[in-house]
Amino acid sequence: MFVFNEEAKAQPCEPGVSRKVLAYSDALMMCEITFEKGAKGNAHSHKHLQVTYIAKGSFEFTIGEETKVVKQGDSVYMPGDVIHYVTCLEAGILVDVFNPKRDEFVQ
Repeated sequence: MFVFNEEAKAQPCEPGVSRKVLAYSDALMMCEITFEKGAKGNAHSHKHLQVTYIAKGSFEFTIGEETKVVKQGDSVYMPGDVIHYVTCLEAGILVDVFNPKRDEFVQ
């Protein structure tokens, strides 16, 4: 029921990017993604619905054919099976929420 950030283990993703899996159930998952300036989340798609909250920093997101710069306090939605990717413009943290959970993230 409770997940304490300091106890969650960061896992490397792409260069300059790490992920902590926070609270989750079979239907819902929250992750904290930390980016160094200039780091990229490579182009990908997945069946999961995804909402991302920009907790810190600024990022250039591309979702499908649309690209926007977002900053702390903004949020974005990625529908399932739509290609998306991100470039970190200012070191920061994203909070990703998925439906259903990303089984491949759970070790």
